[in-house]
Amino acid sequence: MPDHLHLLIGLHPDQAIADLVRDIKSSSSMWLNENRLLPTRFAWQRGYGAFSYARSQVDAVVQYIQRQPAHHARVSFREEYIALLQKFAVEYDERYVFEWIE
Repeated sequence: MPDHLHLLIGLHPDQAIADLVRDIKSSSSMWLNENRLLPTRFAWQRGYGAFSYARSQVDAVVQYIQRQPAHHARVSFREEYIALLQKFAVEYDERYVFEWIE
């Protein structure tokens, strides 16, 4: 998707999600910028969302990720993200939920 990325990752309980996200963002932005694959310098937006699922739900999550283009033709990413925060009872301030960057 042009405005977000879904990753399904198996994570050892000893590994911090914040460290993993930091490493993914750092490595990927460095690679994109060193290889000059975009017309402007790439930078990730601050923040991220992480949700956990049981192993029994992996197939459903994979299907969800694969259906992203059709899904977001109906629902914006921001709308979906807020719905997920509400579904999982995560407190948030709407002023800080994924600003659109041109």
